[in-house]
Amino acid sequence: MSPFAAGTDVIDHKVIQLFALVSEALSRATHALLGGEALLGQEVIDGDQEVDALTAEVELLIWDELQVRPVQGDELRYLVGLLLIIPELERSADLAEHIAQRAVDHLGTAMSARSRGIVQLMTEVANEMWQEAADAFGQRDRIGGRLAKADEEMDILHESLTREVAAEEMPVTVAAQVTLLARFYERLGDHAVNLARRIELLADTRHG
Repeated sequence: MSPFAAGTDVIDHKVIQLFALVSEALSRATHALLGGEALLGQEVIDGDQEVDALTAEVELLIWDELQVRPVQGDELRYLVGLLLIIPELERSADLAEHIAQRAVDHLGTAMSARSRGIVQLMTEVANEMWQEAADAFGQRDRIGGRLAKADEEMDILHESLTREVAAEEMPVTVAAQVTLLARFYERLGDHAVNLARRIELLADTRHG
């Protein structure tokens, strides 16, 4: 049984929903990019409004909990910790939206075969990291070490894609956009690592 009030449990479920929305957006955005599916990319862009709305709802619920009743000790630390997690999720959803925008602009079909392959690998690593982070939030697991290793792999792939852009004779505009893509995926990995650290800080309070 949860040691916290029912309102906090409701917030928990909505945060888990946010994790799921971000993970789905990332997966669909990359599928749209590499598959040349502009319509799917637009769906991901339009779906970001749902993330924004849910983010705002969760933040409001947290502030309501803090204002309508005395909140102390572990529960107070937990709710404040959630306020630090929410922006990481929202920024990550924005990164997925940026990737989807490149799908709408048909960047995927203009990329070299090798750069497309590297992006596919980056997406697989990013999806794995986000699944780990989502599971960690639900279970209050400590996964910092595992995600740190995956983040190192993401950094290596980022460097590989950057070198590929420099080596290939892609049009300047395409090369610039692929360079941005590499940065988007790297930042998604960074956000997952940051979330893992914050989740570890929540672990003891939630099971207190």
